[in-house]
Amino acid sequence: MNGVKTKAPEPRAQVKRVKEYHPPLGDRSGLRLDFNENTIACSPKVLDALGRISRAELTKYPERDPVERLVAEHLKLAPEQVLLTNGVDEAIHVLCQTYLGEGDEMLLPVPTYSMYAVYASATDARLLEVPADKDYRFPLLALLDKITPATKVIAIANPNSPTGQVVSREAILEIAEAAPQAMVLVDEAYFHFHGETVMDLVGRLPNVTVARTFSKAYGLAGLRLGVLAAGEESMKWMRRMISPYSVNSLALACVSAALADTEYVSWYVSEVLAAREFFTAELDRLRVPYWPSQANFVLTRIGPKHGEFSIAMHNRGVLVRDRSSDPGCDGCVRITIGTQEQMKASVRALAESLAEIGWTGEEA
Repeated sequence: MNGVKTKAPEPRAQVKRVKEYHPPLGDRSGLRLDFNENTIACSPKVLDALGRISRAELTKYPERDPVERLVAEHLKLAPEQVLLTNGVDEAIHVLCQTYLGEGDEMLLPVPTYSMYAVYASATDARLLEVPADKDYRFPLLALLDKITPATKVIAIANPNSPTGQVVSREAILEIAEAAPQAMVLVDEAYFHFHGETVMDLVGRLPNVTVARTFSKAYGLAGLRLGVLAAGEESMKWMRRMISPYSVNSLALACVSAALADTEYVSWYVSEVLAAREFFTAELDRLRVPYWPSQANFVLTRIGPKHGEFSIAMHNRGVLVRDRSSDPGCDGCVRITIGTQEQMKASVRALAESLAEIGWTGEEA
């Protein structure tokens, strides 16, 4: 204006420190083995529920309370212990905003899900990463050694992504006991493929909180729906940090149908588990190194040609996720497990891609 140059206002210092996360989206046509989603579809009963939503209902603000009661009953918890969120990402964000302030510390075993570090870096707290032990085993002793009075949040993905490794119940109990001043988040996004949980500790141990998602086994990633479970006292404070309307009406309308169709979820999980067994046997046959997984994905080590391999798979219509930039994951590619039929197709693409890049196995 009038020749005067203006500059946009500066963001607060924390924003400049936030770790950026850029998911490799874009064209995702083909076999989606890159984001650990349900690779086929949600329950048909969910689609029926969406079809029953009237135009008038979309004019109303969403009401999460009745659905939280339903989810609480499913999890065998009190309604006051359950908070529905806009995906597990919002659950992590709420937890960090509630418990991390200046002078506080968050402990994070790595490699792991990227959004823990993103949301922790948006606070005034200090993020301390604890590298995994050999073969990505959970670094229990190293983590316990890092606990101080400043530790206020400890995030544990169980099973972990991108490694598929798990943490024992005994280890989680030991951590919770060693850090009574800290919230211990156990992220059970891949619970259905592992089958073990610490959800029963919610309310019994005041510093344990558990997260679940509808994005994986239920196939509702596009609706963004997560669950945060914690003791009533803790939940009271976390509810202050979330918008009452962050979970949309379409997502809320699907919960009842998704939870009720246990037959569909059981079928999909059993299909993935069978496909995982088949796929890892094929990796053994092709002499591709990998780590045993308790989730719906497998982390492989391709070596220096990981980028070429990912492109070769993409050119054959199979999307995989290059995880080489994760701590300690140089040369690694994560591959989601779909149905048995899908994984048979992926093995064909895998063998052809390895041949194309001249992979002999020695590179890994």
